[in-house]
Amino acid sequence: MNREKETAVAKEASTLQKTGEEGKKQLLKTRARELARGDAKEKTAGESIEVVEFLLAYETYGIESSYVREICSLKELTPVPCTPPFVLGIINVRGQIVSVIDMKKFFDLPDQGLTDLNKVLVLRNDRMEFGLLADAILGVRSLPTCDLQPTLPTLTGIREEYLRGITKERVVILDAVKLLSDKNIVVHEEVATQ
Repeated sequence: MNREKETAVAKEASTLQKTGEEGKKQLLKTRARELARGDAKEKTAGESIEVVEFLLAYETYGIESSYVREICSLKELTPVPCTPPFVLGIINVRGQIVSVIDMKKFFDLPDQGLTDLNKVLVLRNDRMEFGLLADAILGVRSLPTCDLQPTLPTLTGIREEYLRGITKERVVILDAVKLLSDKNIVVHEEVATQ
């Protein structure tokens, strides 16, 4: 036990001996609140998430790695008719058809066109699976959740809805849970036949 804690404990013991029953109860309640707050701070400070960082229109984004099934190259993309502009098409990932979402179009970011450097992050949860187009993959790193800031005033509109937080280095962390459960991403359009 460090010197400060020893001094605080000694003061509390002295106060408990001098005060009446009501004073003791109040002191114990105060101490319990302080201990609970301290545990919550320590727990929050110790929590972290692992994110995959990627480039999107010259900005750095991240998404929690537990939702990334795999990362693959963008090759043999097949466009799908009658889909919104943000649906780039479909790709074959080892025999499984995966739709690819262009987040630049979804977030109204500047489009750079497709290159051989583009990668697809295949996101997955128990109900949904799709690919996110990335300009480049930067790597994987662990971030303390207490370092995530809520938002920036420059991020408005649709990007703000899918934001989990922003790091001190201005890495925008996307909320994979919201992306994978959003009804705006699911395409239910049918082509009228005659």
